Amino acid sequence: MAKQEQKVIKEAPLSNNCPECFNQDLTLRFYQKHLYGALYHRISGEVTRELECNTCKSLIYPVKWTEDIDRSVEYYEKAVTPERPRVRFKAAFYVLVLLGICLVGAVVYAYLQGLF
Repeated sequence: MAKQEQKVIKEAPLSNNCPECFNQDLTLRFYQKHLYGALYHRISGEVTRELECNTCKSLIYPVKWTEDIDRSVEYYEKAVTPERPRVRFKAAFYVLVLLGICLVGAVVYAYLQGLF
């Protein structure tokens, strides 16, 4: 089973008021999803965001955002440059492919020699 991890690609402090406690200590984080399997490491193109108040430690969902917060988030969304989506294969994958090629070669050789 693949292990999923969210990696922070950008973190920015915002000076907008928190809708919960009205302090000006917010942090905006952008995450990119990484999947780790036994044979591969996949970087997804999916980018998520999270807005947290550092004073009251609450997550602020987009439903409660004010227009000022929304404008700030849109500004930082344009500045985020995620890693390009790709798949990197691990050494175990290449070993299995090599073993598969060797097995097919051995079967073809045995067939041509009349062992089957």
